[in-house]
Amino acid sequence: MAGSISLVCIGQHRPAPAYGCLDSAKMRLSNSARIDPMLPYSLLRPLLFTLDAETAHELTIAALHRFGCLLPAAPDATEPPVRVMGLDFPNRVGLAAGLDKNGEAIDGLARLGFGFLEVGTVTPRPQPGNPKPRMFRLPAQQALINRMGFNNHGVEALLTNIRTAKYKGILGINIGKNAFTPIEQAAEDYLTCLDKVYELASYVAVNVSSPNTVNLRQLQEQAELDALLGALKVRQGELADKHGRYVPLALKVAPDLDAEQITHIADALRRHRIDAVIATNTTLGRNGVTGLPHAAEAGGLSGAPLFEKATAVVSELAKALANELPIIAAGGIVDGLKAKAKLTAGAQLVQIYSGLIYRGPALVRECVAATWEKP
Repeated sequence: MAGSISLVCIGQHRPAPAYGCLDSAKMRLSNSARIDPMLPYSLLRPLLFTLDAETAHELTIAALHRFGCLLPAAPDATEPPVRVMGLDFPNRVGLAAGLDKNGEAIDGLARLGFGFLEVGTVTPRPQPGNPKPRMFRLPAQQALINRMGFNNHGVEALLTNIRTAKYKGILGINIGKNAFTPIEQAAEDYLTCLDKVYELASYVAVNVSSPNTVNLRQLQEQAELDALLGALKVRQGELADKHGRYVPLALKVAPDLDAEQITHIADALRRHRIDAVIATNTTLGRNGVTGLPHAAEAGGLSGAPLFEKATAVVSELAKALANELPIIAAGGIVDGLKAKAKLTAGAQLVQIYSGLIYRGPALVRECVAATWEKP
């Protein structure tokens, strides 16, 4: 994560010890040696913010990968599960895609109390993403700007990490296209990823809304979206027959949509019987951050300034869809009240990412408590 949420090894630049969770029993750690993820994040954030945003992100993922097994397990749910997309979620609060693109820290992240995790965005082949620097904090507004560009190790590396993880909860896998794949051939990349991740996914999210891959958002246009969703739905049916289980498909859309575009997207979702929509990705707008350091950087804006725009899209989609399929809301959730507001706008689940940079792991539990009951 850009600001980092890890409570171990952040700021350390020496190599981590060459042992993992499977060897931790040999260490005979006492309970007192375990790490409390709810330690005051405000004490750690100033240190983390001395690091470049992407460096802090990478160190966090590495720390969660190495030492996530030392975090105490999240408490068991005390409320009935929430059924969405035919899946039973232990709570309504999930991790948004983008934090753990390669599925390297699944077991550590699972201990923070999320009801579900979404990894990726992953592409068929590895790619480095856009040139650095490409991630910037705007602390005055609890915001981020990034132009990462789907940097990831490729779908095969992701699958290896998922198979290694012990996590048995709900896992979404977010798929995209390689930057060098022509937009006219984008469907082939999405189908390749769907084929490969289907067996290990609880649901698959189709990312056509990142602003950091050239022309990607063109896939949200009426004709292109219709063709892509049609191809994915046919392949979903074939894979369900092959594997003997139905894996839901969710479409992730942008916040920078007008009313007509939202109507067209809602119609396509219904027509192709897509299982859910994720609203929203980052925005190209700069409302709320104009004039701040880094505000002029190219890329998608996330965090608190995105809340109003993203929530408006949730509300419009809810009206257009008339409860025919569920909405997973993301964008600007920096406290429990904002998570609750997403449900009021029409969502059934929420996802957080940028808020963790400014609030730390306590944000997860706060949002879970705020969203136990849907309005």
